Amino acid sequence: MFNAYCRAYQGLMRLITKFIPWKRPEQIRDYISLVELLQKEDIRSVLVVTDANLTELDLHAELTQTIRNAGIHCALYDGTVQNPTIEKVEEALEQYRREKCTALIAFGGGSSIDCAKCVGIRVTRPNKSLHDLRGLFKVRRRIPLLIAVPTTAGSGSETTLAAVITDSQTHEKFIIIDPSIAPPFVFYDLQLTVSLSPLITAYTGMDALCHAVESYIGGSNTPQTRQDALEAAKLIFQSVYVAYLDGGNLTARANLQEAAFLAGAAFTRAYVGNIHAVAHTIGGRYNTAHGLANAVIMPYVLEEYGSKVYKTLSEMAVYAGIADDETQVKENAEAFIAAIRELNVKMGIPDKLSDLREEDIPVLASRALHEANPFYPVPVIFGRKEMEKVYYCVLKN
Repeated sequence: MFNAYCRAYQGLMRLITKFIPWKRPEQIRDYISLVELLQKEDIRSVLVVTDANLTELDLHAELTQTIRNAGIHCALYDGTVQNPTIEKVEEALEQYRREKCTALIAFGGGSSIDCAKCVGIRVTRPNKSLHDLRGLFKVRRRIPLLIAVPTTAGSGSETTLAAVITDSQTHEKFIIIDPSIAPPFVFYDLQLTVSLSPLITAYTGMDALCHAVESYIGGSNTPQTRQDALEAAKLIFQSVYVAYLDGGNLTARANLQEAAFLAGAAFTRAYVGNIHAVAHTIGGRYNTAHGLANAVIMPYVLEEYGSKVYKTLSEMAVYAGIADDETQVKENAEAFIAAIRELNVKMGIPDKLSDLREEDIPVLASRALHEANPFYPVPVIFGRKEMEKVYYCVLKN
């Protein structure tokens, strides 16, 4: 009965999403164009939301200096953390108001972009807490101008209408989804990704692969999301290990940026699934890097789905060049999962999560079930038994 309810809910969501004004962000090609956009919108004070690691590297210098040279006040908030928290959003919001800002620039990975989205949400809905707005379509008001400048290639947050935030009191992650929070503009600068460490390159690349996989195997696809997911997966398998070995390989970096964009566009329409539900709980509880959690969890969840994903994973395997005989469906699906594990091993990603504690599994599984059901259009709806099994698979003994 519960499974029928979930599928009915997902069917209703597919119907509703046909009427959502889906729009990919417009790409800005250089910092001068970014400043011209700010001037066109009559922005006189802007807040750049980033993190301390990036400010230590001074990666933001060209951006902030170009803005200031144009006579626009540019404030900098660099308190974003790996899994952005409500407290950090409130800190940034206070600075936004104090500096009389009217626009936001998210400079960094998915954490900075999500933090900036949530600042925008609080600006436009000042009488609502982020908890009040969790879930679907509760913001309903356009946030201030938001420009995303990704410095990683993985989260795809620059393309999505979702923000993931952590309550540091309960260690729970939750999602806010609304078309009004999707960044209308994005600026990709390959040079910003060159300084990424091999490990961050690996984590973010596998994060993008997880987006592509979960969107493709789910039940809310469109022809466009299917093509985006296939192309993203192919680019990642071609390029992530190359970039891991040689961070200065601009072809590989460009491929990964394109893959992150495509995978983000795919999952913002087709959604993610049980891999993300589990990863979010682990990230919220232990502050585990999101890409790392997804990479470790992904093979186990795909195996738990079993025959329900043989056809879709086989299609991905053939498109990505992992398999070439379309008739060997089961074998191709197994080869695809094996290829994920092989990438993890080559890039130093473990097959277990050392942070996870067995005594936490019941609570974490409950939270994952609450996130996934009935919302995510997964190939197999997990109950408590299946969800807890995933946690035990990644538990380091």
